[in-house]
Amino acid sequence: MVFARGDVSGHDDQAIDHNAPGSNIEIVSWNGPKDPENPYNWPLRQKWTLTLLAAFATFITMMNGTIITVAHVAINEEFGISDANFPHSYWPVTSWAVGGGCFSLLILPLMEEFGVRWVFLLAYVAFVCFVIPQALAQNFATLIVTRFFAGGCVSILANTSATVIGNVWDTEKARNIPVSLYIVTYLVGASIGPVIGAPIFEFLSWRWISYLQLIWLCALFPVYFFLFKECRGIAILGQRAKVLRKEGKLAYTQHEIDSEGTSMMMIVARSATRPLVLFFTESVVFVSFMWSAFTVGTLYLFTQSVEQVFVGLYDWTPSQAGYIQAAIVVGEILGWVGTLFSGKIYFDSAARNTEVPGTPIPEARLYLAIVGGILGISGGMFTYAWTSYPNFPWIAPAVGLAMVGAGSVIVVTGISDYVVDAYAKYAASAVGIIVTGENTFSAFLPLAAMSMYSTLGFQWASTLLAFISLALSFAPILFVVYGKQIRERSPFMKEAMLEKRRKSFDSSV
Repeated sequence: MVFARGDVSGHDDQAIDHNAPGSNIEIVSWNGPKDPENPYNWPLRQKWTLTLLAAFATFITMMNGTIITVAHVAINEEFGISDANFPHSYWPVTSWAVGGGCFSLLILPLMEEFGVRWVFLLAYVAFVCFVIPQALAQNFATLIVTRFFAGGCVSILANTSATVIGNVWDTEKARNIPVSLYIVTYLVGASIGPVIGAPIFEFLSWRWISYLQLIWLCALFPVYFFLFKECRGIAILGQRAKVLRKEGKLAYTQHEIDSEGTSMMMIVARSATRPLVLFFTESVVFVSFMWSAFTVGTLYLFTQSVEQVFVGLYDWTPSQAGYIQAAIVVGEILGWVGTLFSGKIYFDSAARNTEVPGTPIPEARLYLAIVGGILGISGGMFTYAWTSYPNFPWIAPAVGLAMVGAGSVIVVTGISDYVVDAYAKYAASAVGIIVTGENTFSAFLPLAAMSMYSTLGFQWASTLLAFISLALSFAPILFVVYGKQIRERSPFMKEAMLEKRRKSFDSSV
């Protein structure tokens, strides 16, 4: 699922010339650095309330993508679908992920126009509306189409939830834990879907998987309606300006002035083209795209391969195989603890930064991510591969799954943080194309699982994935070794580094 992990704080903090000649426009800005309505100045309790609400919303909506995978046999029987030659039962997940990619272009324009709160609440209501036909579907096509739009709504929800972090936490150190918390809930939500869906399907029916989602989504809506406050700076200032204009004053925010004449279509076009430019011209973005996309795609692939392996080796039912994905979730939570240690490594690197003294080295974000990729994802895949024999207890391949889960959180968090640090104001575009890759791989990579595991066998299919992961994990070592030279050759990264130098100089004066 696509989500904005870049600089999307929405705070209008440009320097304003209030005495511009010939201007009688009142520029609406914050009432000093301690304005209590500025989300950066909110009490910690209020910041954490909004952050936890955003993270939990991501968790409960992301599980919608995979929660029905455990019921594919019953769905196939009801709608006359066969998986004999191709995993057609995965199409509802593919359409869900593709919907997320298509709707992602609307996120920035919508937030620019309406702010975070109302975009979130409207997307939440729309999501609930598209869960209803998932429960009532009378044919397979209805399931695929409605899940396309449900995935699009989740994309908007996940992105608006992610922007909360940039909106309320103003420094890198302050954002470190909230960002990692958001990413782990994003990944855990996708991985835990089969674990939650299995008992519902086992004791009720596949339709009750959607009915119960409706129950808890509707029960939680009042909580979000009353507690999910607007936190996007330019939206708050925009409301102030509207109030003043109603009083007859010529009041505008700097953002309104700068964006005058810019249509929503122009914003959509810009948000779509810049990520593509970065993808085709920046080696860092390309490698990060492949590494992160393959990592997330692998987690979705497990919704297919785990069932093949555990049903084939231990004669389990699809529901029992769904429970085993709890091992991935446990690993992801352990990996989140590792990301906190990675943050310490990053901030400690400031002491040895000779390029911009006192500022952490961007490549320090990758140190633990490389280890997580090699030992966690690749090592876990090798373990999963070569313990996939009936003479091994089921816990052995489950340990491999947990290792992959831990590595995935460390890798995705490391890549996200590194790209944000290296590209600064272009981070939203760089991260946008990367998570589009995650979305694409999660949609289509699992479609190859059945054929790959049937043709190559359980051991060599997972080994192939392990070697691909290993190659992708070694590539970023070049960024660590030649980071300075790479940044100097990249116009985008060079501009970001010059901005950091300026800020470092200003803070030292």
